Amino acid sequence: MDIIKASFEDLSEILDLQKLAYLSEAKLHNNYSIQPLTQTLEELQSEFIKYKEGIILKLIDKDNKIIGSVRAHEKNDRVYIGKLFVHPDNQGKGYGTNLLKAIETFFQNKTFELFTSGKSERNLYLYKKLGYKECKRENISGNMEMIYLEK
Repeated sequence: MDIIKASFEDLSEILDLQKLAYLSEAKLHNNYSIQPLTQTLEELQSEFIKYKEGIILKLIDKDNKIIGSVRAHEKNDRVYIGKLFVHPDNQGKGYGTNLLKAIETFFQNKTFELFTSGKSERNLYLYKKLGYKECKRENISGNMEMIYLEK
């Protein structure tokens, strides 16, 4: 497995994987209109171009198939990590940990921030295991609370 910088040409495959991986989040909340599922290729391409101080990493298997991804951008010495995901068939094997550590290596000596749903126990476990600490909570809608963590 290799983690390398994604290219513009990878975005369609990353978006397809993103939508597959985030189905479990949508199911948790019984809400299939969450942004990772509704994001268009054009929106992802715009995000890729806009965040010149950011990066999208991809995790590729031995057949050069993308099985995971994470993205982040820096603003005012703070790195905002978003959309960390791994193909459902490959979850629980340490790939999410490896992707998160790769982002931390790319942006050294910074404060990192990420968020997840309060119902996402696996995500919260991973982030806390890697040293992230809760810094705030935000109620998004009636049954959806986001937990922000930093390191």
